[in-house]
Amino acid sequence: MAKRILIVEDERKTALLLGGAITAAGYDVIYSRNGTEALDLILQNTCDAVVLDVMLPGCDGLSLVRRLRSLGCPVPVLMLSARGEMTERVEGLDAGADDYLPKPFATTEVVARLRALTRRAADSKTLLEVKDLQMDLALHVVRRGKEKIALAPQEFRLLECLMRHAQEICPRSRLLSEAWGYQFDPGTNIVEVNIRRLREKIDSGAGPKLLHTVKGLGYVLGNPL
Repeated sequence: MAKRILIVEDERKTALLLGGAITAAGYDVIYSRNGTEALDLILQNTCDAVVLDVMLPGCDGLSLVRRLRSLGCPVPVLMLSARGEMTERVEGLDAGADDYLPKPFATTEVVARLRALTRRAADSKTLLEVKDLQMDLALHVVRRGKEKIALAPQEFRLLECLMRHAQEICPRSRLLSEAWGYQFDPGTNIVEVNIRRLREKIDSGAGPKLLHTVKGLGYVLGNPL
C-alpha cells in the first residue's frame, strides 16, 4: 500500500508542484491549505508524513508542529520555509519538525528527504499489523486475533519481512536478503519450507487467508496491490 503524504501549503502552484513530484515517486497525496484543517487530518491518522509550509493562514506551521508534538503525535514532518536563515531552521527543528528545507527547493530533494523520513518511521515501529495479524517486535510476540502464535527465529524474521512489505509481492531474493542476510541464492528450499510453516501457523484458523503465493513472482501478505 502506497504511503500517503499530506501537503500543507496555501500557495496552489507550489502545492501542485510538490504533489506532482511526490505522486510520481509512488506516494499518495492529500492537500490542506491551512493549519487548522491539517491538524484535524493528521489526528485522524490520514497520512504517513507531512510536508508543511511555515507561513500559513490561521495556525502557522510552527504552531501546528508544536501542537502535534504536545499531543504525542509522532508523524514525520518536513518543514518548508522561505526563511532559510540558521535561526529559523533551528526554530523549526526545536518546534518538533524532523527536517527543514528552505525555499527555493528542488522537488527531487523533497522526495529524497521524504523517503528518508518515512523509512526511519517504518524502521522505528515496534508493532506491525496486517488485518488481524499483529507482530510486537519489542516483546517478540505474534498474534492472529487473540491467539498467540509461536514462531521459530527464522519464521519470525521471514514474517517480519513480509509484514513490513505488506500487500507488496516479495520476490525470493528479497526474502533471502532481509530474513537470512543472503546476497545470493544458496540453492536450497529454505524459503519455501519456512513459507509453508508460516502458512500452517498463521492461516490455520477460520479467518481469511493472509499469505499468498504469486506464481513466478514471489509471496505477498495481505491482498496484492
